Amino acid sequence: MQVKILFFATLKDRAGRAQTELSLPDGATVAALRDALATALPGLTPALPTALVSVNHEYAFNEDVLKDGDEVALFPPVSGGTFPTIFKITNDTLDLDALVAAITLPSTGAACVFTGMVRGVTTRPDRDAIGPHETTRLEYEAYVPMAEAKMKQVADEIRERWPTIEGIAVVQRIGPLDPGTPTVLIACSAAHRDTGVFEAARYGIDRLKEIVPVWKKEIGPAGQVWIEGHYTPNESDRQ
Repeated sequence: MQVKILFFATLKDRAGRAQTELSLPDGATVAALRDALATALPGLTPALPTALVSVNHEYAFNEDVLKDGDEVALFPPVSGGTFPTIFKITNDTLDLDALVAAITLPSTGAACVFTGMVRGVTTRPDRDAIGPHETTRLEYEAYVPMAEAKMKQVADEIRERWPTIEGIAVVQRIGPLDPGTPTVLIACSAAHRDTGVFEAARYGIDRLKEIVPVWKKEIGPAGQVWIEGHYTPNESDRQ
């Protein structure tokens, strides 16, 4: 199918054009469109995670399915002083540079990034008698709609506690992942390093582990097991 794409403001500058046309497979979603644009127009890549999308003059979201002849528009968050916020579950490789670029503003002077990754060997100080154990792969699973909603809640809580934070990215990768692969990213930007970016990023990963429904299966020479957490959400965890 063929769709017409319009670019506005910073998206137009990055694309180097006001509009284009793109061929997509039947049944392609808005998320697939973003991926196709990153390939066709690499200059758009840093802005795509926060770009707003409309289809036939109505806001559209990653899971929405496109149809032949649709008019798609991409543009940044509308004027009004809002800061960039990214929250998503993805099967794609985490592009740390692109995510930091997406939460960097002209006023940004500091960014704190935490990224977790798959450990190949785990040693638990409280279980020395068992000794280290090997992990050959982790498989991550998420309840995606709820997970992304709770990621937004984590970002909202960060902004409430640290009003000086500018951009926030909360991204979790799912699927089978090998040792050394980044699995999760929490990034916060601000004008200065002493305005809460370190504390906000630490809060973000700790809070994600409490309320965002993501699970992992650990696979190794000894077998496989789902790793469960210990935190039980309560009434105060509702948004």
